[in-house]
Amino acid sequence: MRRVTRLTGVGLLFALSAAACAGPPNKEMDQAEGAIEAARAAGAAQYAATELAAAQEALEGALEAVDGRDYRLALSQALESRDQAQDAARVAADTRERLRGELERALAELLLLVTETRQRLGEAAGTAAQRAAHDARLGALSDMDSRLQEAGAMLDSGDYTGARAILDDVRARLDTFVEIATPPR
Repeated sequence: MRRVTRLTGVGLLFALSAAACAGPPNKEMDQAEGAIEAARAAGAAQYAATELAAAQEALEGALEAVDGRDYRLALSQALESRDQAQDAARVAADTRERLRGELERALAELLLLVTETRQRLGEAAGTAAQRAAHDARLGALSDMDSRLQEAGAMLDSGDYTGARAILDDVRARLDTFVEIATPPR
């Protein structure tokens, strides 16, 4: 009798495991969809596009497998999709943090260069034309400083693309400005 009970228990386990694959893996597919949405929210479309595309492709594979009633393949694809989406979210977060650090360093460097350049210009002296040129240079430096403040605000709001564009523009303007404003020795 005891042997029959063991066999019945094994049979029940087998039946339950077979039943687990008898229907579509809706829970796992929902998890994959949720992970993809979380990855998008983390910026994966911009910072981890390859990983996000792989997650979406795996989810599409899961949906196709469900249509073909291959629920084991659907389960495998759904789990792969979830894992890929979680990876995309991690890559996006890591990339955003690295980029933020680079942009913060560039911002600090440019703010320092603007301040040093302003100090090198010193006081206006000489003819009226020289004073006017000096004032124009100070005005250009003030504009660069304002643009750098704008870039800082963009960094704070998470607009790294906008901040980078401003920083690149100010760097180019400052490089040209320093070449023009620095008197030959």
